[in-house]
Amino acid sequence: MNRLTAESAPGWARRQVSLPFMILTVVFVVCIIIANLIEIKTVDLPFGLTVTAGMAVFPLSYIINDCVTEIYGFAKARLVIWTGFAMSLFTAVFLNLAIALPGGSEWHGQQAMEMVYGAVPRIMAASFAAFVCGSMTNAWVMHRMKLTAVRRGSDGAGSFSLRAVVSTLWGEGVDSLIFFPCAFAGVLPADVIVSLIVTQTLLKTLYEIMILPVTVRAVSLLRKLETSSPT
Repeated sequence: MNRLTAESAPGWARRQVSLPFMILTVVFVVCIIIANLIEIKTVDLPFGLTVTAGMAVFPLSYIINDCVTEIYGFAKARLVIWTGFAMSLFTAVFLNLAIALPGGSEWHGQQAMEMVYGAVPRIMAASFAAFVCGSMTNAWVMHRMKLTAVRRGSDGAGSFSLRAVVSTLWGEGVDSLIFFPCAFAGVLPADVIVSLIVTQTLLKTLYEIMILPVTVRAVSLLRKLETSSPT
């Protein structure tokens, strides 16, 4: 019986990834799963603004997306995005399985669990579509703007800040335009949905701008680590 060795394994199975890339991927996936679980809650802010609880963590995924696209390229960014999608789907399947399982005699939280997570299939479906489209848009805009900078004779590093903000604005805009109508149509008034779309797009972009110095430092560190890496 032939045994599959490292040398005989398919090319995709023998590809190596760096430790920084693996860590970024794990954190990205965790952020997406957490955001999907808490996205069901709406939060009222001052000045009549309304956001969802996912606002607390979701922008971090776009920052990681920017870092991955900038350092590893659009192909690796797609891999990270699809991994996040697959793991979110995995989470949704087992969450709904847990809800469907009959509770024990000492379990008294079924109604609360269904109330909190009963809408999750719809939230998850809307989130999946919005997440993939928004993340892909973010990565694509980031990638295309870098290619444009390179064609103009730049290495693209100097325009990172602008690309990070513009790509986030596009990505979050697409994400919000898809997610909120799909997730909350018939549940929330139309004016609240519009408010959520505009508010979250602008606030998440503002979040990106505020944390941009950290993102720039992270990209600089990643570039040094990957340049010095022997793999």
